[in-house]
Amino acid sequence: MIHHLADHESPAVDAYLNSALGLEIPELEAGREHAHNAGLPHIEISTAQGKFLQLLIEISASTRVLEIGTLGGYSTSWLARGVGASGTVISCEVEPLHASVARENLQRAGLSDRVEIRLGDAVGTLDSLIDSRTTPFDLIFIDADKRNNVAYLQRALKLSRPGTVLVVDNVIRAGKILDDPSQHGLQEADIRGTQEALLWLRDSKQVSATALQTVGSKGWDGFALARVL
Repeated sequence: MIHHLADHESPAVDAYLNSALGLEIPELEAGREHAHNAGLPHIEISTAQGKFLQLLIEISASTRVLEIGTLGGYSTSWLARGVGASGTVISCEVEPLHASVARENLQRAGLSDRVEIRLGDAVGTLDSLIDSRTTPFDLIFIDADKRNNVAYLQRALKLSRPGTVLVVDNVIRAGKILDDPSQHGLQEADIRGTQEALLWLRDSKQVSATALQTVGSKGWDGFALARVL
């Protein structure tokens, strides 16, 4: 029997997929719970999205990954699983508590040796990486304060090579990207930043990009995916 969308709630479908595909990693789920207990916001990616990132890294044979926005290290852990034991993840985080919890979670998951968390303003961290002429990254995951998305993309491009994969999370925002950002009060800057990021991806001659909507345990949202030319 084919069910209509209204027959079931999308979080329940996510839970079924996690179970049917065996997606949950006990150490990573324990880390998620630890982050929540430490008072971190419940805004990390879903389990299925984490596995998607891991697969994207593996499919693109990426071994050097940059993350902008560590939070409690849940997404970082999936990125680290993707790069493998010989790979490297550099993750930028501005909040000391978040970075501390993330380091604990990475230690629990046995992934600390392949992850470096850089504490501080992400724009400053990215500028330092650019100034040091660091080796280009194979994949860059942008999931921090949305108001700075364009600044992050501009710097990500300087830290890329032809073929680098760019992933920008939370670009649908329950459809609010269709609205005048000024209608949404405290969310205005993030919605405006998201809209500007999509336009930047459209107008840049150095990337080829698309965006997909997602629905599930994280609600209605989506991500942009781009390849550096």
